[in-house]
Order: sequence, then C-alpha cells, then structure tokens
Amino acid sequence: MEGLYVVLALVALVVITIAKGVRIVPQGSKHIVQRLGKYHRTLTPGMNVVIPYVDQVPYKVTTKDIVLDIPSQEVITQDNATIIANAVAYINIVSPEKAVYGVEDYEIAIQNLVQTALRSIIGEMSLDSALSSRDMIKAKLKEGISDDIADWGINLKTVEIQDINPSQTMQTAMEEQAAAERQRRATVTRAEGEKQAAILEADGRLEASKRDAKAQVVLADASREAIERVSSAIGEQEMPVMYLLGERYISALSELSQSDNAKNVILPADLPQAVKGLLNR
Repeated sequence: MEGLYVVLALVALVVITIAKGVRIVPQGSKHIVQRLGKYHRTLTPGMNVVIPYVDQVPYKVTTKDIVLDIPSQEVITQDNATIIANAVAYINIVSPEKAVYGVEDYEIAIQNLVQTALRSIIGEMSLDSALSSRDMIKAKLKEGISDDIADWGINLKTVEIQDINPSQTMQTAMEEQAAAERQRRATVTRAEGEKQAAILEADGRLEASKRDAKAQVVLADASREAIERVSSAIGEQEMPVMYLLGERYISALSELSQSDNAKNVILPADLPQAVKGLLNR
C-alpha cells in the first residue's frame, strides 16, 4: 500500500509539473515570464511551454486598446481665469516588458502626465482661446506626452478633451457681465431712439412754424390785397374800409381774450371811432 501511495504521489507530481510547464495565453494578452526573478521572455497568444518551478508569470498584460479617464481639474489660464478641464486618453501597450518594468503603475503615471501637460498648455492661453481651441489643445497634448510614454513601451493613439468649462465662479461672473452688456446695449438703443424721436419732433415743430409763418404771410397779403381792391373800388367812401378793419380788429380782440396771458380785455365803447383812429381820421 505504501508503494501505491508513492506511485500516486509521483503521478500527481508529474501532472502538476506538466500543468505548470504549459501556459495558454488568450488572444489580446501577453504574459511576462521571469526566470529566477529576472525577465526572461514574453509569451504570445496560444500555447507556450515554460520550465516549471523555475519560470514564473507574474504579469499578464492586455494588448487591447485601453481607455484612461483623466480626472477633472482646475486650470488657471493666462488671464487668471479658472476653468475645469478633463480628458480621455486611448493607449496601446506595444512592449509589455517596458510597461511593467519601466514604471511602477503606467495608468496612474499617464493620468498625471496628461494632467500636468494640460495645465501647462492651457496656462499659456487666454480664457476665450482655451474655450474655443479644443483641437489645438488636443494636438499639443498628444505631441507633448507621446515621446514620454513611448519609453514605457506604450503608444498614445489619441487623446480627447471631454469637458473644458469655466468654473462656477467664472460662469456667474460671465453671466453677470453678459447681463450688464445687454443692459448697456438696451440703454444705448433706448437713448438713441429717444434722441431720434426728439430730433423728429423738433423738425416737426420747425416745419410747422415755417408753414404757420408762410400762412400768416399769405393771409396778410390776402388782407392787404382785399383792402386795396375795396379801397380802389369805393374811392373816398370810408364805410367798406371801416367794415373790413373793424372785422380784423374784433378778430384780434377775440384772440387776445382767449390767450392764457390775458386777464382783462377792455372793448372800446365806440367801435367805429376806434377804427377811424386806426385810419388816423
């Protein structure tokens, strides 16, 4: 029985040894092999054979594209405005051995690298330029970090700016500024309208005054012509002339009595005599 146990133990040991010597690597992954604690080789997808108990596989690295979310951060622009910016980076590991031995944690390293480069790029731009130049920031960001992560065997496929917005304080200040600008434009427009209305009103009064003056001249000329014609027609007779002048005299007194400045109006007792006075007779 003891011999049987020994045989079974040896068989189990052989099975375990064979199992440890065969490594199946799935598609989209690569495994790092260390021999006695030192990098030996990289296993590719498929079946691979290693030396049991001597070779170890401490790292399993994906060769698929990795999406790294870059956390939001506050960035100060060149004109001292605060904006909130975040990004997303798409990377691919082309040399797994460099990625695991070249840096402690490549994901955290790349996140910090992108954040630092983003602060540096936006810090050299004004607020308006930063908010409207995503493509330029993206190009500079990719150019600035591609060489650095290449030393870790990682390829930066692309980096995208997800959000770049003013901080809440800046948004409030910009809204107040926009409201003040709209109010100023409304005030200017209203003042301009009042100015134009005043000009038009003054022009209207001037035109009315001119027309009134012309009307007075026309009426005066008509009265003079009427008097001349009546005088020519009646010769030395005074009654028609006195009638016309009396009519004008009464009309003038009537207008005077309706004036706002008139308090008392005294009518002559002898109207014909008053008219004769106008004729110096």
